[in-house]
Amino acid sequence: MNDDNLTHFGFQKVQESDKEKKVAEVFDSVASRYDLMNDLMSAGLHRLWKRFAVAQSGVREGARVLDIAGGTGDLSLAFARRVGRTGQVLLTDINNAMLTRGRDRLLDCGHPTPAAQCNAESLPFRDDIFDCVIVSFGLRNMTRKDAALAEMRRVLKPGGRLLALEFSHVWKPLAPLYDLYSFKVIPKIGQLIAHDAPSYRYLAESIRMHPDQESLKSLMESVGLERVEYFNLCFGVVALHRAYKF
Repeated sequence: MNDDNLTHFGFQKVQESDKEKKVAEVFDSVASRYDLMNDLMSAGLHRLWKRFAVAQSGVREGARVLDIAGGTGDLSLAFARRVGRTGQVLLTDINNAMLTRGRDRLLDCGHPTPAAQCNAESLPFRDDIFDCVIVSFGLRNMTRKDAALAEMRRVLKPGGRLLALEFSHVWKPLAPLYDLYSFKVIPKIGQLIAHDAPSYRYLAESIRMHPDQESLKSLMESVGLERVEYFNLCFGVVALHRAYKF
């Protein structure tokens, strides 16, 4: 195994070429119970985190928004309602099972939205076309986060905003309790509801391997994003990073 091409899949080290397949297997498995599990694991707080992200986006009617790793489409739906008939939201995800659920949800809610299956590290869009790009709980699953962030910057218009909502590093005094919940409780919920404990064990592991708040800020700056700031939510369980392209 070539160490130069290794990356993290949770606590495991795997070849970069294998990570995409392994992540796809996780989301193929959990897609049908994804929204229910989010509600159970966060006690519904994920809805407030996403609402906060939308509010911080500054998106108004007529804007064009790209939802990266948009999954089952809840953020795309929120943005579609905000941009109105004169705006546009594009839903993307690398996983077909998740993307299909998101596309169908938007159709059912009366917001037919373009949907594209694509890898965030190589976006099929031209430069400088989106007012806002958002990635929500998807960045930590990407093999080359720097490449993905650079692509997100590329497709932003000058003056556009990138938002990254992601699990992050919790306030240290709460870490032991958070670890207990993450590694003992969440996999059991995953087994009971989604019949898949290993995928939710991977969730807990992937959070620990994701860059902390300051490291992610530095990574965003390294690809040319500016005025990078972040907001800690629930003592750092989740952080929203916001950056601009000028």
